[in-house]
Amino acid sequence: MKKILDERLIYEILSVVEEIPRGKVATYGQIARLIGREKNARLVGRVLSMAEYYGSYPCHRVVNHAGRLVPGWHDQGLLLLEEGAVFKDNGHVDLKACQWDE
Repeated sequence: MKKILDERLIYEILSVVEEIPRGKVATYGQIARLIGREKNARLVGRVLSMAEYYGSYPCHRVVNHAGRLVPGWHDQGLLLLEEGAVFKDNGHVDLKACQWDE
C-alpha cells in the first residue's frame, strides 16, 4: 500500500497554513484545493493535528466549512479573538468577514 502522507505533502499543507494572515481563517477544504487535492479536506485536518512536530504554524487559523472551531481546542477561539477575528452568535467564525481570499 502506498504511503499517503509524505514529508513533501506535509510541508506543502503547512506552507499554505503559514500564509494565512492574522485575523483571517481558511477552511480545510480551501487548503486542500490550494494544494491540488480538492477532496482531501480530512487529510489536511490530519496533517494539522500533527503540525507541532514540524515547527510552529498558525493552525488556529483553520476552521471547518461552516466556521466551526476544533472541538476541545479551547485556545483556538482565544487566539483568533486576539487577532481580531469576528464570530457569530453560535460561536463559529464569520467566514464572510474573516475568510482568507488567497
